Amino acid sequence: MRTLIEKVTVVTMDGSRHVWPEGYVLFDEERILAVGEGSCRQEADLRIDGKGGILMPGMVNVHSHIPMVPFRSLGDDCPDRLRRFLFPLELAAMTPELVYTAARYAVCELLLSGVTSVLDMYYFEDQVARACEELGIRAWVGETVIGQETCDSKEPYGGLALCEELIRKWQGHDRVHPLVAPHATNTSSPQMLKEAYGLAEKYQVPYTLHVSEMDYEMSYFEKEYGKTPVAFLQDLGVLGERTIAVHCIHTTDTDIQIFARTGTKVAHCPGSNTKAGKGICPVLDMRRAGVKVGVGTDGPSSGNTLDLFTQLRMIACLQKTKYHDRSAFPAKEIVELGTLGGAEVLKAEREIGSIEAGKRADLVLLETQSVNMFPVYNPYSAIVYSANASNVDSVWVQGRQLVRGHRLTEVDLAAERRRLWLEMAEFQRQAEQYQAEI
Repeated sequence: MRTLIEKVTVVTMDGSRHVWPEGYVLFDEERILAVGEGSCRQEADLRIDGKGGILMPGMVNVHSHIPMVPFRSLGDDCPDRLRRFLFPLELAAMTPELVYTAARYAVCELLLSGVTSVLDMYYFEDQVARACEELGIRAWVGETVIGQETCDSKEPYGGLALCEELIRKWQGHDRVHPLVAPHATNTSSPQMLKEAYGLAEKYQVPYTLHVSEMDYEMSYFEKEYGKTPVAFLQDLGVLGERTIAVHCIHTTDTDIQIFARTGTKVAHCPGSNTKAGKGICPVLDMRRAGVKVGVGTDGPSSGNTLDLFTQLRMIACLQKTKYHDRSAFPAKEIVELGTLGGAEVLKAEREIGSIEAGKRADLVLLETQSVNMFPVYNPYSAIVYSANASNVDSVWVQGRQLVRGHRLTEVDLAAERRRLWLEMAEFQRQAEQYQAEI
């Protein structure tokens, strides 16, 4: 079926950053067929009146832990929350069924906020892949590899074998792509970081981990190795074009040059970084050095939302504040981070990230009738500074409409929420002791 969306402002994010004020996009079940301004002369089976809205590429979330929905709003102001109760509660209460149910609910949230692609790393990741495949989102999924017992492996580093199983099962899928995901520089041994990278090389998949995020991480590497975590990873030989370094808050100028030289990509998570008081990543310096940067929400426990609009606005405000420059990071560049930039981080820019003929039909229609969306002088500014998830009217992934009129087309959100609530019963019981501590 050929679908035509017309009477919209098309923000293409193509090479010339064309914006078509009276634009249209024609696509079929897979790919975009035509983009332009004025009237489309090609035939269409379905014509959609965009009512003056903004049609933009589907947004790309390059770092998250989506099954952590049950943790949302739990201990948000607790210091050292990761080790005090996130790790213990995961070990005590996360199950394959809860991961699957929570991942389904999280995908609903992603789609309703205009996210059409997500990179996820967690446990029981095959269940996450299953949820993403069923609900139609595009996903990159990686089993967490960490040097301790986890909810899906009694043995430290058991995630590496699970990761290989995940790759073998899902490699070659049209929308769900496996990857290798060691947890962090300081939670996996140097040897395991190298073995994990070897696995990524063997199967030609991405490799992602948390880097230069924690103060104590920085102190540890300075004391033990006399170098930064980034320099440590370079010496290990695990930086390169397939590596996606997450957070990178405390990177130095030399670290940034290492990223640029090796082709390492960065996933920037401003919401979780600043909520935890960790600092502001020097994204502007990274971009100036030629480092590819995308945007991540982190998990719904860390940042409390899977909405990228929130992150885009935070990037603008935080970077302008960090560099004391109101003109720094114009809105056009920030929209790029959330769309084409994310696609480049995933090495998927030939398929997604912009609205161009031949690319996958991953599209988001923002309505401009709501009170917060008037007037629109600059569509980039409207996306970054005015819009929020409630303005997402429609979403297509690979030409399949998954959101229409602010509602999911194939999933009953209320039913998903009830299902998750029931599945969370044991989790909530286990969580009570930690609530009492904080």
